[in-house]
Parts: sequence; structure tokens; C-alpha cells
Amino acid sequence: MSKIDHDEQDEKPLDPVLEKVRRKMIRLQLVSAGVMVVALMAVLIAIVYKANHANQTARGPAITEDVPNEGSTLVKAALPEGFKVNATQLSGDRILFDGTDKDGKRKMLVFNLRRGRIDAEIAVSAP
Repeated sequence: MSKIDHDEQDEKPLDPVLEKVRRKMIRLQLVSAGVMVVALMAVLIAIVYKANHANQTARGPAITEDVPNEGSTLVKAALPEGFKVNATQLSGDRILFDGTDKDGKRKMLVFNLRRGRIDAEIAVSAP
């Protein structure tokens, strides 16, 4: 095998201009590595945020069952006396009655078919 001189293995000092360039290159390398690490962390945080955010929106209020259809079901909605229905909307096992009461004030009533009672009464007024 060839024998390497110890003189060649020892590092010889660079001239000042090359030493200055070497330090700038090392600094540039460290800055670019830092920027890459920060960018990678931002991407990972965005992925985790989106995954959690998508799960939360998917977990929103969901009605698993609709109105029971065990044969014919008779449910009576006991609306207040004098209530005039203008519109209705159905959502799962709830019906929204939009109308006016006997005094002419606009109200909305949320009727739960499963429970057979009014869950909420909303008074609607303009400012």
C-alpha cells in the first residue's frame, strides 16, 4: 500500500480571503438548514391542524335516526292558541313552525317529534 506522508494529512492554514469565503459558506448552510426545518415544521403543523379540524366538522351534530316509522305514528303538535303558521321546516325529528301568535308577534317554535313537545320558542323581532 502507498504510504501517505504526515505532511499531507496536516491541514495547512488557508489564506485570509479563502477563510472568509469558507465562513460565509458555513453561515449560509446553517441559515438554509434552519429555514428548511422551520418550513418542515409549518407543513407538519398544518397537516395536523387540517386533520383535527376535518374530524371536528365531521363530528358535528348528527341525527342518527329520523322519525320512527313503526307503522303509523300519530303525534299531535300542541301549538299555542291563536298561533298562525306561515311556514314549516323539517330536520330529522324536529319541525320548525314559523308564524305569528295571537298578538301578531312573529315567533318560531321547534317541535320535537320523538318527545312530542315543543323544545324551543323563539321570539323574532326587528331592531
